[in-house]
Amino acid sequence: MKILILTNYANGLWLFRKELLIAFLEQGHDVYVSLPPDENVKKLKDLQFSGKHINIIDTPFERRGNNPIKDFGLLMTYIKLLKKHKPDVVLTYTIKPNLYGGLACRFCKIPYICNITGLGTAIENGGLLSNILLKFYRISMKGANRVFFQNIRNKEFMNAHKVALKNSGILPGSGVNLITHPFEEYPSEKDGVNILAVIRIMKDKGIEEYLEAARILHEKNPKLMFWLVGEYEEETRDVYEPLISDMVKKGCLRYFGHIDNVNEVMAQSHIIVHPSYHEGLSNVLLEAAACARPVLAGKINGCIETFDEGNSGYAFDIKDTDAIVKAVEKIMTLSEEQRAQMGAYGRKWVEDRFDRNIIIEEYKKELKKIR
Repeated sequence: MKILILTNYANGLWLFRKELLIAFLEQGHDVYVSLPPDENVKKLKDLQFSGKHINIIDTPFERRGNNPIKDFGLLMTYIKLLKKHKPDVVLTYTIKPNLYGGLACRFCKIPYICNITGLGTAIENGGLLSNILLKFYRISMKGANRVFFQNIRNKEFMNAHKVALKNSGILPGSGVNLITHPFEEYPSEKDGVNILAVIRIMKDKGIEEYLEAARILHEKNPKLMFWLVGEYEEETRDVYEPLISDMVKKGCLRYFGHIDNVNEVMAQSHIIVHPSYHEGLSNVLLEAAACARPVLAGKINGCIETFDEGNSGYAFDIKDTDAIVKAVEKIMTLSEEQRAQMGAYGRKWVEDRFDRNIIIEEYKKELKKIR
C-alpha cells in the first residue's frame, strides 16, 4: 500500500511513532510523510528497511496559528497533495492535519485513520471557539475509517458532542518502546534527590506551578534539586526565559533545554513530576515508568492511566502550586528503598498495558480492513 501520513512536527513522529513507520516499511508499504520542514526531518529521512525509506513531502504551515485564510490554504494544499500522490490510505496526527487532512480525504474519497492525541485548551475551555471546533471535528471525522482516542474521557467527551460516534476506538497513547526505554537502576540519593519535569515551556503544561513549587521546596530542603527539560514556545519565551535563568543562577533549578535523549536525564533522576493541565496520554509519564521512576502527575485523564495511585505514583490537583508541594512532601516521607520500589512497580505497570507494539498491531488491523 501507499501510506501517506499528515502531521505537524517531525520530532513528535520520530520520538513516538518511528517503530510504526519501520513496521510499515518492513511490510513492504511505501510510506510518505507530509509535514512542515525543520531540523528534525533528517531523522525521518534516515529511517529505512531493506532499501525502503521514508518519502518526505515538505508542507509548510503554522502549527498554532488561527488565520482562517492560511488554514483554508492548507486544506487546498492537502487536496492537491492527495490528487498528486493518490495514497491508498492516509494517517493523520495533531489538530490541523486531523481537521483539514480529514476533510481533504473526505472530499477526495480516500480512506483515512485519525489519531486525536488530546483535545487542547480551545475545546477544553468551552465557548464559541470550542463549539466551532467541535462542529469541524464532526464533519472531518465522520468519513474516517477509524478515529483513535488516547483516553476514555476524551472519547466519551467527543462522542457526547457527536464526534466519531460510529468509528471511534481507544489506543494506549503512543505506547512506549520498552527496549529503547529500559529499566534503569534507582540512583543513590546520598548527594540529594533529583526531581525532573519534562514539558514544553508553556502555561498549559504547568510550568508556572512547577517553577514556584521548585522554589518553595528547595528553600525548605536544599537537598531537593529540581531539573527541567523542554523547549520554549516562541510566543512565551520572553515570559519564562528570564524566570528560568534567574532560578538557575540561584541554584534551585537545572535547565537542560531541549534534548533528544531524555532517557539519560531520567536515569539520573529520582522522581518525575508532570504538572500538565491536559493530555491525550502522557508519553513523559510512560517513559518515566518504563525506566522505573516514581511519578507525580496532575489528576487528569491522560495522566492517571499511566500509573497506579499509591503504588507507582501520586496524583495532585492541576493548576495548584500547593498541590505539587504537598505531593513532593508526601513522597519524601517514604524511604529511599520505598521510592525505588514504586519505580519498579511502575515499570511492570507499563509492561502490562503500554507496550508500543500494541499500537503497531492496531494499525496493522485497520490497514487489513482497508486493503
